[in-house]
Amino acid sequence: MGVLRRLRCSLSFLLSLAFISIARAALNVTTIPFQEGYSPLFSDFNIHPSPDGKSVNLNLNRYSGSGFVSSNLYNHGFYSADIKLPADYTAGVVVAFYTSNQDVFEKTHDELDIEFLGNVRGKEWRFQTNLYGNGSTNRGREERYFLWFDPTQDYHRYSILWTHQNVIFYVDDVPIREVVRSDDMGGDYPSKPMALYATIWDASNWATSGGKYKVNYKYEPFVAGFRDLSLQGCAVDPIEQIPNAECSEQTFELENADYAVVTPARRLPMNKFRQTYMYYSYCYDTVRYPIPPSECVVDPVLKKRFNNVGRVPNFSTRRRRQAKKSRVSSSNRFQNQVDV
Repeated sequence: MGVLRRLRCSLSFLLSLAFISIARAALNVTTIPFQEGYSPLFSDFNIHPSPDGKSVNLNLNRYSGSGFVSSNLYNHGFYSADIKLPADYTAGVVVAFYTSNQDVFEKTHDELDIEFLGNVRGKEWRFQTNLYGNGSTNRGREERYFLWFDPTQDYHRYSILWTHQNVIFYVDDVPIREVVRSDDMGGDYPSKPMALYATIWDASNWATSGGKYKVNYKYEPFVAGFRDLSLQGCAVDPIEQIPNAECSEQTFELENADYAVVTPARRLPMNKFRQTYMYYSYCYDTVRYPIPPSECVVDPVLKKRFNNVGRVPNFSTRRRRQAKKSRVSSSNRFQNQVDV
C-alpha cells in the first residue's frame, strides 16, 4: 500500500470516528437474499447477483444501465443496503437507491431518494436526498452533500426510514437528514405504498456540472455493488392497500425501533455532518421558497453559510483547502506513528 493511500485511509478513519463514535448504536437490520426479495427492473444482462444472493452488481455500459426492484410494495418501512460506487472517471453517472410507486400512481406518485452523482477523475462523488408526495415534483425538497469517506474504496451502508411520523436518511448508522411530518405538508408527505428500487444510469444531461461533463464509455463498465439488502415493513396491495394480519405488529416494531428516533446522541453527529458536508438545501433557498416549507427546521448556524439560492458559496474551493490541510495534518500524525 502506497504512502498516499495510507494517508487517505488514515484521514477517512479519523473522520469516520468523529461521526460514528457518538452515534454508533449499530442499526439492527435483517437482510434478504436478492432472489427472495427482488427482481430485475431493466437490462437483466447488466445485473449480476452472487450465487448466495447476498450481493448484486449493477452495470452501466454503452448499451444500457440496469436496475432492480423489490418484489412487494410496503406501507412504510426501513430500506437499507451496503453500496460501493464506481471508481475513476464517473461524470454523468447516477447510482440511485430509492422508494417509489410511480409505476402504480403515475401522476400522483410518492418517492424517497438517495442519488449518487458521479464526477470527473480526481473529484469526489456527491449525493442528494429528496422526497415527493402525491406527485409534488414541482415542490422538490432536495439537499446535496459530500461524504467524509471515499465511497469507491469500500462498501458503506445507506438507509431510508419511512414511518407515518417521519423520514430519516442514514449513512453508516449516522442520521444525515430527518423530515418530521407536519399538518401543513398535507399530501406532499409520502403516504402510499412504495417499492424499493436500485439503478445505475446515464444522466449526462444534468448529473455533473449541469451536464457539462458526459459519461465517457472509455471507462465502461461502471459497476455499482450492493450487498446485505434489507427490507423491513408491511407488504400491501398498492391499489386496495389492505394490510395483512401482521401489519399492526410490524408497524409498531418499525415505529419503535432504535433507528426510528434521532436521539440526542445521534443528533450531534447529524448536525456536524450537515454543518460540514451539506452544500445545498431547499430550506435555505429563499429564491425558490421565500417562506421555508413547514417541515424545515432552520439552523441559525447553517443559515449564515448559505446564500439566497440555498448554496454554500465557494464550497468546492473550501473543500479542497480543508482536504489539503487534513492531508498535511494526517501526514504529520502518520510520520509520528512511524517515528515511534
